[in-house]
Amino acid sequence: MEKNKSSWLSASIIGVCIVISCAAIAFGMAHFRSESNHIITATGSANVDFESDIIIWRGSFSSDADTSREAYNKIKKDAELVRKYLTDNNIDESEIVFNSVDIARTYRDIYDDEGNYKGCEPDGYRLTQNVTVTSSNLDNVEKISREISTLLDQGVELTSESPEYYYSGLDALKLDLIDKASLNAKERIDIIAKNSGAKLGKLKNSSLGVFQITAKNSGTGSYSYDGAFDTSSRNKTATITVRLEYDLK
Repeated sequence: MEKNKSSWLSASIIGVCIVISCAAIAFGMAHFRSESNHIITATGSANVDFESDIIIWRGSFSSDADTSREAYNKIKKDAELVRKYLTDNNIDESEIVFNSVDIARTYRDIYDDEGNYKGCEPDGYRLTQNVTVTSSNLDNVEKISREISTLLDQGVELTSESPEYYYSGLDALKLDLIDKASLNAKERIDIIAKNSGAKLGKLKNSSLGVFQITAKNSGTGSYSYDGAFDTSSRNKTATITVRLEYDLK
C-alpha cells in the first residue's frame, strides 16, 4: 500500500513538472512572437548630384643616358621645361609639386655571332620624375592634361595620367545626406504605422549604410559593398541609406 502511494506521488510530481515546463515554454514562445511582431523597420535613402571643385593631375617624365650625371642633367632640364609649360598656362607655383628623382640602371642583351643569347650588360641609366598639380581651376588643368604635345615637341618624354576629381565640402555633404535619409526613413515608418493602425513607441535601433560616390548617371551598378568613391568623374552623385527600427505601443 505504501509502495503504491509512493509511486502515485512520484507520478504526480513528474506530471506537475511537465505541465509547468510546457507552460513556461509556451509563455516564452508567445512572448518572443509578441516582441518580434511589435516593431516597424524601414530604410530611407537620400542622394545629391554635385560637381567637384578640386582637380589633381599627375604626369611623369624620364631621361636616358650613358652616365647618371648625363641623365640627371637632362631630367633637370626637362623638369624646368615642364615647370615653364605649367606656369605659362596659369598654374601657380604653389600648385606644382615635383617628387624626388628615381634612378635605375638599364641593360642591353648580348648575343653571339650565331644569334644565341649570352646574357645582358649595363648600358646606361634611366631617371624618372613625377609631377603633381593640385588646383581648383578644373577647366585649365583639364586643358593642360590634354595638350602635352608642346612638351613632347621639346623632347620631354612626358606621360600624362587622367585627372582625379575631389570635393572639398564632402563632410558637410555627408551630414546633410544623413539628415535627409533619416527623415525619409521616418516618413516611411509613419506611413506604415498609419495605414496599419499601429502606434509608434520609442526608437529601438538605427544604422547607417555605406556612403557611395559614383559618376553622375552611372546608376546603382557602380555601388560597392564597402562604399564606392569615384575620382575619375567631374560630376558625381552621392548616396547614403539609414535604417530605423521602432517599437510599437
